[in-house]
Amino acid sequence: MHELAPPLTLEQGLRWLDLIGILAFAMSGALLGVRKRFDLFGVVVLGCVTAVGGGAIRDTLTGQTPPLFLRDETYLWMALLGAGLGFALGEGLARFERTLSVFDTVGLALFAASGAVGAINFGLGPLGVVFAGMLSGVGGGIVRDLIANEVPEVMYRRDQLYATAAAAGALVVVLLHPHVTSFQAQLGGALTIVALRWLSRRGWVSLPVRRVPGARD
Repeated sequence: MHELAPPLTLEQGLRWLDLIGILAFAMSGALLGVRKRFDLFGVVVLGCVTAVGGGAIRDTLTGQTPPLFLRDETYLWMALLGAGLGFALGEGLARFERTLSVFDTVGLALFAASGAVGAINFGLGPLGVVFAGMLSGVGGGIVRDLIANEVPEVMYRRDQLYATAAAAGALVVVLLHPHVTSFQAQLGGALTIVALRWLSRRGWVSLPVRRVPGARD
């Protein structure tokens, strides 16, 4: 009689969600590379930078060197897999953009919240924690857009909160951390980010934009 496998712990579940987020980040970066007509190498580089860039920034800011994706190559292999899938599927990947968006949100939430917890453990102040948490979530996307010669989306996509949601989630971690466990604070921050992304995608939450006469929308 076969023994039952041990149940998946919450921490292991979060790690798998983290890896799925890496996969989604890599595929979204690869899709941009395909649309920019990059070759295979360029697409893979863009996908991997998108996937692990935020985590590398997080680990550097919080003194965890070398970055996690070099200490645990599972993350790098997942990034390579996502980038390869993005190149193989090409524009066909656009049919799954809604699903990718869900995983992208999960990745953003987990990266930003874990970055905030790491910054707290490193001894940063509240503003430093919020900044580090936000960069953990959006850093890879910013580097992706700069490499692809695009204005980073986080600077103008007011209709879909991204960097703002990451910063808000990191702030929730700061507020919760003195009163609950690190894991509970991280979970609260991540859920805040998911909720804000969901609300903004439905047009219920957005940021104001200063209108300048003659400026192009």
